[in-house]
Amino acid sequence: MHEQPHHESMFQALADVQRRKILQILKHKEQSVAEIKTHFDFSGATLSHHLNVLKQADLVRVRREGQKRIYTLNLSVVEELLLMFNEMFKRGQND
Repeated sequence: MHEQPHHESMFQALADVQRRKILQILKHKEQSVAEIKTHFDFSGATLSHHLNVLKQADLVRVRREGQKRIYTLNLSVVEELLLMFNEMFKRGQND
């Protein structure tokens, strides 16, 4: 099975525990960078890097609200990923 490049970037983004934690935080509600930062001890630059990786993988969306950047979970891509996993590991006719 050949993975699409988009899926590869999603897997790379999900490989890091801190990025998975960001997704867990965003599953509850959209948050600004400052709100997300309260959950971590690392620098703002490191958080920015993690958020950029998630954005490039299309796992999060960002919008500006004045000077703030508000991040939200991209549910359609998360659902696509879950469906892909379901198909990948589904037992049935082609076992």
